[in-house]
Amino acid sequence: MRTTIAAIGAGVALSIGVQAAQAQEVETGSACEALADLTLSEVISLEAESVPGGPFSTPSFGGQQVVNDLPAFCRVRGVVDPAINFEVWLPEPDAWNGRFQAVGGGGFAGVISYGAMVPNIQTGYVTASTDTGHVASDLEWIHDEGLLRDYGYRAINEMTAKSKAVLGAYYGRPADYNYFNGCSTGGRQGLMQAQRFPDDYDGIVSGAPVNHFVATHYTQLWIALAAKPVGDTLLTPTELSVVNSAALAQCDSIDGVEDGVIEDPRMCTFDPGTLQCSSGASSQCLNAEQVEAVRKIYAGPSNPRTGEHLHPGLVPGSELSWVLVAGSDLAPIPAEYFSRSVFNDRGWDWRTFDFDADVERSYEATGEALVATDPDLGEFRDAGNKLILYHGWNDQVIFPEGSIDYYERVAATVGRGSDGGIGETRDFFRLFMAPGMQHCRGGPGPSQFDAQAAIEAWVEEGIAPDRIEASLVEDGDVTRTRPLCPYPETARYIGGDSNQAESFACSQ
Repeated sequence: MRTTIAAIGAGVALSIGVQAAQAQEVETGSACEALADLTLSEVISLEAESVPGGPFSTPSFGGQQVVNDLPAFCRVRGVVDPAINFEVWLPEPDAWNGRFQAVGGGGFAGVISYGAMVPNIQTGYVTASTDTGHVASDLEWIHDEGLLRDYGYRAINEMTAKSKAVLGAYYGRPADYNYFNGCSTGGRQGLMQAQRFPDDYDGIVSGAPVNHFVATHYTQLWIALAAKPVGDTLLTPTELSVVNSAALAQCDSIDGVEDGVIEDPRMCTFDPGTLQCSSGASSQCLNAEQVEAVRKIYAGPSNPRTGEHLHPGLVPGSELSWVLVAGSDLAPIPAEYFSRSVFNDRGWDWRTFDFDADVERSYEATGEALVATDPDLGEFRDAGNKLILYHGWNDQVIFPEGSIDYYERVAATVGRGSDGGIGETRDFFRLFMAPGMQHCRGGPGPSQFDAQAAIEAWVEEGIAPDRIEASLVEDGDVTRTRPLCPYPETARYIGGDSNQAESFACSQ
């Protein structure tokens, strides 16, 4: 029996904007390897191999990582001009669940996200990832306008189109449903897809997104300056622990339960000035400089000339996680971003950043490529697609109130009503804030939950997520469960075992 791969691919191409050219006939049993002969627009290299079931080695930092018990699959590797590497993994036809789930990257990307692809292939998804057009170990790309654009949005769109063409050629039909799932940089990538390419995915899960890319990094710089205006940091783990204990003592019980987590830090009116030493130094109080540093970190950056508030800071209850951004120096990612992309000066001194002129300069240099804050999701909504955004309140590097700000601006743009449009917006887009969760995972609050299952139920069955159950896992055991509620609702204790999700209701 023979089948025409390119004819199938061309049919899929009509719906995704790529062209699978040149008909080739191949033996049905060789369908995986034959994918290497597909001709796809702007693809300069394409390889395909059948991978038998069992152990599989994936490249990783520092060498190879062996993953046991992978099912047999077809591995396709390609390069989109000029240097966008992507991979598509396809389960054997009888193991495919009919879905395509692409995954996002982290930080400056530069690698294939094998760790996120593995569980997808194990559960029957076609899955794909891209390095976004550069290698992680080489940062010279950051000041190249074209490569910056690839990283910002083009690479994900190209990976998506090529993956759909490959998928259609291999199975003879498109996927039933297309999903994107990512956190941090991956969260920004998901929002960028919804904004720029609203037809690419039926459902998107965006976690802790760096969609306010420029503002995120100058806010990290602001925090570094607040914590260490000169020399060493003013806020060591000892001081941060003092502040955290005081914030929790005042605000932990607002939701009805004292559990080491503040449900909604915006309701906390904690003033670090109450910790200022009245005389001398103490391990249980702060000096005036330290108090001022904490206040600046809570407040976030402002323009020194106009007084305009520029971006939210960190929140009460998250202080134990501030070490990364309030340590001994500016974190690597903002340092590299500003020195290479904005100032093109490897000797740039981060303490000279001007929160008036340099903010505008940063947006002019990189905003078009990297910022994903367009609130008009009308086309995404009208296509019938769904979006789940989640963010941990204890996130130490991406500022959680930025996600609330974006959600409310979307609601004001595409919704109507006295509630600021949130009621209508929730028909296609829901935001879940995770109390106590740090960046993408971890922290003192429940941070393990299945947003992918929630988006699938919403897309495929029309079941909107009214709550998502999250678990706190300690030493391998689930010690607490708690509902994550769709914004603006929060979890309120209604009685019973406070470590069980059913003891809480979502309400405003």
